Amino acid sequence: MQLESRRELTERQLKPYFSAEQASVLAQVITDAYQDLVKTSDFNELKAIVRELAEAQKRTEQRVDTLAMRMEELAEAQKRTEQRVDTLAMRMEELAEAQKQTADEIRILARGLNDTRTELGGLSRSFGYALENEAYHMLPAFLADKYGLSVSERLIRTEIGGEEINLFGRAKRDGQEVLIVGEAKLQLANPQREEETLAQLADKVAVVRKAMPQIEVVPLLITHYARPAFLARAKAQGIIVAQSYEW
Repeated sequence: MQLESRRELTERQLKPYFSAEQASVLAQVITDAYQDLVKTSDFNELKAIVRELAEAQKRTEQRVDTLAMRMEELAEAQKRTEQRVDTLAMRMEELAEAQKQTADEIRILARGLNDTRTELGGLSRSFGYALENEAYHMLPAFLADKYGLSVSERLIRTEIGGEEINLFGRAKRDGQEVLIVGEAKLQLANPQREEETLAQLADKVAVVRKAMPQIEVVPLLITHYARPAFLARAKAQGIIVAQSYEW
């Protein structure tokens, strides 16, 4: 309802009790008061809305502050993670450097071991040749005294059928010519070395028998030391084993 209509209605309602002038004045006063009342109500409602907005803004700011704090915590965690990653990268570099140094040391050690093996191999060959050279001089008397083998030609180192023969010579036993085919080993003190030696000697004997089938071959092993079990085994196979201390 329009304000003017409300004033006129109020004025008509007052006229039975007041003069026309009084009713007009009272109607105006009442209308103005109602208008002010409406304005106050609107204002109160507006203030309530503003309070709600302020409260919502406060809650939003709190959420923003919380989010900002979380972002700071996340940034700090990220910083710590980056520090750990940097530390890990540094450790990996140190490990890689240590691995490189270890590899270098292993290569140096391997070269040293190869040199040592070469030196030991050379030393072993030198001792082997020394044993053979001694045997060339000492075996004739030893073979004649213990096995009835009379060496008719000087024992030599030679090659037959592509096979190196450490000791080769001709001898007579009971008036029959025989061939001495010998292999020299510094020691015969473990099963593997013994098997290898027997196989090598068998190969050399086979080559000589093929080259000279009409003559008997006497297999011979010379060494500084051989196990008793090996001595028994060699004897059973017809192999003479001469240990250096025996001559």
